[in-house]
Amino acid sequence: MEERDLICIVCPRGCHLHVDKDLNVTGNFCPRGAAYGKQEVTNPTRVITSTVRIENALLPLCPVRSNGAIPKGKLFEAMKEIDKISLKAPVKIGDVVIHDLVGSGVDLIATRDMPVVK
Repeated sequence: MEERDLICIVCPRGCHLHVDKDLNVTGNFCPRGAAYGKQEVTNPTRVITSTVRIENALLPLCPVRSNGAIPKGKLFEAMKEIDKISLKAPVKIGDVVIHDLVGSGVDLIATRDMPVVK
């Protein structure tokens, strides 16, 4: 494992972190920064936000997000799966759009109510 310099994104402070070969983190002002630094070096993850097509709704796209972080290496695979989806209204906030997105154990959920347009 090589040393890395990162900017923490856990809170608005944006601490400049340094992670050494032994996973010692410096530059953080809180414990969350240390945890973020270690995770970012060993197994980086991201929350996905996107949109999917929807039929019979006021808008043509429904906003969605993953309800947890997935490994960064699976982002493109996840987006390919999301691009295949087409929903039918009505959809409620929190409805699961894709269960276990790319085998990550994380679900893709709707983030907006999309009622049927009459």
